[in-house]
Amino acid sequence: MFAVYAARIDRDQPLSGLELGERPAPEARPGWSTVTVKAASLNHHDLWSLRGVGLPEGRLPMILGCDAAGIDEDGNEVVLHSVIGQTGHGVGPDEPRSILTERYPGTFAEQVAVPTWNVLPKPKELSFEEAACLPTAWLTAYRMLFTNAGVRPGDSVLVQGAGGGVATAAIVLGRAAGLRVFATSRDEAKRKRALELGAVEALEPGARLPQRVDAVIETVGAATWSHSVKSLRPGGTLVISGATSGDRPSHAELTRIFFLELKVVGSTMGGKDELEDLLAFCAAAGVRPVIDEVLPMDRAREGFERMEAGGQFGKIVLANP
Repeated sequence: MFAVYAARIDRDQPLSGLELGERPAPEARPGWSTVTVKAASLNHHDLWSLRGVGLPEGRLPMILGCDAAGIDEDGNEVVLHSVIGQTGHGVGPDEPRSILTERYPGTFAEQVAVPTWNVLPKPKELSFEEAACLPTAWLTAYRMLFTNAGVRPGDSVLVQGAGGGVATAAIVLGRAAGLRVFATSRDEAKRKRALELGAVEALEPGARLPQRVDAVIETVGAATWSHSVKSLRPGGTLVISGATSGDRPSHAELTRIFFLELKVVGSTMGGKDELEDLLAFCAAAGVRPVIDEVLPMDRAREGFERMEAGGQFGKIVLANP
């Protein structure tokens, strides 16, 4: 079957290890289902995999892609939860949890196999392309906002790095949930898009906010860390799920963190129950993922190049006929 896969690891030039071509189709195994992929979306996790983060050379070649929506063996339209082994379904008792592409082939292919427990019904209100955006970036944002930040309607939140998948999701979900959302971006066009999506104000990174916020959604890391901490009200919560600019800020702001009793919470992905809630929320509230571009699977390299350059706003989706 046709697939997009990591053939080599290159930490400095990750796309040099990206290949498109034929790979073996999934083999049937007890407790697993094979899904025909209709749409799959890119995540920065795919670039990190090409750099060897979470993907050792001994597991190459590895089909990339965490997210997908498609059709299962019974003809049902489905969405995949991409965390494997979270509850032990389909794997051995001692196997740690992993994300698709770390131990098992991913979704950038004509078919993908996952534990049957990981297969969820796709709401009819969502297209395959829209549903394929949700299981990683949008689920991460959902968990950051509503589980780990614990915000409620009327609260205020700062989203750093508007334009990225998680940040864009946080703006849209926050607005739909009645939050007062502030956003930052270095790019004027992305700040304008953030306002169109419902942010009450979009600023340059480091700019002083009109008010201190209840929570900060942080995926940028070192470049925005100090600003994130300084933007919180006393007792506020900073939730971090990534560090695209590096994980070693020049100022950790420890004094401010303990003196103002701030909370710093790490967040990774989300559970199947949270994905079910997210799907239901999108279907019922009319919330739709922001899609930057839809490309056929055989043009995946273009999508990877756009994501690596940081030019996208929202999700890049790969589609099969």
